[in-house]
Order: sequence, then C-alpha cells, then structure tokens
Amino acid sequence: MSTSDDSPIGYRYTEQVTPPEPQRVSDVAVTTHEHVYEVDPRLMERWVLQQEFPNWDSLRIMNSRTQHLEWMHRRFAHLVITGSELLAEIDQEDHRE
Repeated sequence: MSTSDDSPIGYRYTEQVTPPEPQRVSDVAVTTHEHVYEVDPRLMERWVLQQEFPNWDSLRIMNSRTQHLEWMHRRFAHLVITGSELLAEIDQEDHRE
C-alpha cells in the first residue's frame, strides 16, 4: 500500500525506535532530541539495564515532565525551591566559613 506520492505507509522500526545520533553536552550528559538531556547511557550500563524507547514515547515523556512535576509538588511537597536558591544558600554558607 502507498500514498499518492508513492511513499509507503506503515510502521518503520528504524524511524520509530532509533533516536537521532547523540550529541555530547558534557562529560556525563548527551542529548538526542531537542531539549532532551540524559546521563550518557554508557555510564549506567553496568548498573541499570538500558531500555529502548520509541522516539514518540521519549518525546511524550519529555513534553509531559512539567505537568508530572507540578502534580508531584501539589501532592507531596511542603516547599518547592529552585536550584538557584540552593546554590545561593551554599555560597552564603561557604562565605561564612
């Protein structure tokens, strides 16, 4: 079966499962899709079985992470602080010593 432009219709395993080539962003992190950062899987292979995710599922998870975090905060957090607030507090403690 094909479409009017003669491109095949159907599931293409490679397109669905193979993410773009990872780009190194630090010694321990890589990115595959835009705004998707992850620990370099090679650093975790020894302890954590790596799973293959379809590209659409990785993007679905990434796109819903803010909603999930807000849900968690509403149910479990007594206080929510930012990373910059934590770093400022650490800097203040370092200057006192």
